[in-house]
Amino acid sequence: MSDLPKVLLVEDNEDDYEAAVRSLKKNHFANPIQWCKNGQDGIDYLRHQSAYANNNDGVPGLILLDLNMPGIDGRGMLKLIKEDPKFCTIPVVVLTTSSDTKDVEQCYQLGANTYIQKPVSFEGLVEAIRTMKEYWFEIALLPNAKH
Repeated sequence: MSDLPKVLLVEDNEDDYEAAVRSLKKNHFANPIQWCKNGQDGIDYLRHQSAYANNNDGVPGLILLDLNMPGIDGRGMLKLIKEDPKFCTIPVVVLTTSSDTKDVEQCYQLGANTYIQKPVSFEGLVEAIRTMKEYWFEIALLPNAKH
């Protein structure tokens, strides 16, 4: 098992998920990635419920979170994460198409650590992921993810 912190990517759109993974790989991102397709799936993963009942990975070092998803959306998941003492220290990067100031403000009020609007082009996404990777995995110190 890798000593690199796992990244939880919560994204309902398979094309956006694949683009994010390609961008991470293009930036030589070696951390393991867990994909959850919606907020409920992400919460189940964190709480080791449903399909993840036998998950012994510990908590992720970082969560990349889309906002607009069916069921529990990104806002709902963010609220649940930041209200739970087991998960509230996990940095959450909102990665979404929305540039609406209400979304930005609400996410920061709910405890988001960073809000990134998904660039339209793949090259723009690669650059955004490069900058995010440099900050969160080369500059910032992450909390101990071995809960």
